[in-house]
Amino acid sequence: MKIGFLGTGLMGTPMIRRLAAAGHQIRVWNRTPDRAAALSPVAEVCATAADAARDSDMVISMLLDGPVTRDVLEGLGVIAAMGKGGLLINMASVEPATDIALAAKARAKGAGYLDAPVSGGVAGAEAGALAILVGGSEADFVRAEPFLRLMGRPTRIGESGAGQAAKLANQVIVGSTIAAVAEAFWLAEAAGCDLGLLREALRGGFADSRILDLHGKRMVDGNFVPGGRAALQLKDLDNALALAAEKGLTLPVSRTAREGYAGLVAMPDGADLDHAAYFLWLAEGARR
Repeated sequence: MKIGFLGTGLMGTPMIRRLAAAGHQIRVWNRTPDRAAALSPVAEVCATAADAARDSDMVISMLLDGPVTRDVLEGLGVIAAMGKGGLLINMASVEPATDIALAAKARAKGAGYLDAPVSGGVAGAEAGALAILVGGSEADFVRAEPFLRLMGRPTRIGESGAGQAAKLANQVIVGSTIAAVAEAFWLAEAAGCDLGLLREALRGGFADSRILDLHGKRMVDGNFVPGGRAALQLKDLDNALALAAEKGLTLPVSRTAREGYAGLVAMPDGADLDHAAYFLWLAEGARR
């Protein structure tokens, strides 16, 4: 299978390696060419996004956000370069409306389209254990499923845009829970608790979660090397709140968490820290 892959960042690189290891012919493109060049042992590096898409059976996009995704897929000619019968899969986290519009453009060209954002971070991408939330037609999902399974566990949620709505629901849970764990740790530490012992004591009880396990350990260790960047968590919460407003809903917990991530992103280098650095934002607030 010839697969074009657009975006070779923290998430895209391990996903590309897994597809290449399964024997697929991969062509890659990235806005920063040096990042793509590092994959030359396992993939053909293309000068333009359209070159990566041209003659590919499938094109996977893993870009920063909605505006970048629209600019690359439409503005840089990816959809125009795809042949009839190709399949375009957007695995980045963007606004549902972005994928609904791009899906219509791809189908007008005779190509299939899926929105398939992921959850699981860099560790999940490296292990091929991502949760993959898919929106689009059943027929396109059936075509893509064997390839998506090389990267994780795909589930079709509904028609175009449903995958992105599901990812926003995921990010509401993730962002709010990280904030809750950070605040609980901050409170407990102020009262004299050892955070490492607290984390172990809470595991197995009602407060246990994967976030307490993984992100709680980051807070205990002070390790905020990004697995999921704070700037992207803020972007996803902004998108979730925009979708809620569109539907006439109010999400008070999400809005409060969003303000915390905005504060974190505004800190020096905060945007590029892991979203568990919400804990650092609390400490910075206390110092101020």
